[in-house]
Amino acid sequence: MNNYPNIISDINILGGKPVIKGTRISVEMILEWISSGASMEDMVKAYPHLSIESLKEGVKYATEYLKNEILVEIKTVS
Repeated sequence: MNNYPNIISDINILGGKPVIKGTRISVEMILEWISSGASMEDMVKAYPHLSIESLKEGVKYATEYLKNEILVEIKTVS
């Protein structure tokens, strides 16, 4: 995660989910807010300790994560 200095993952914070550094606001939560119609300005207004930069970095992190996701099909033998 060196490319994302505002994003950390610590097993002691939200079970290791990626979060905005210094908060308990997860990348997942940011995506949920965006999908519900919130703008980044709305998020910063509601949580002034966030920055537009850190929110953008969270979205970029999620994009990179999903881009590199590998799906594996597992077939069970019955």
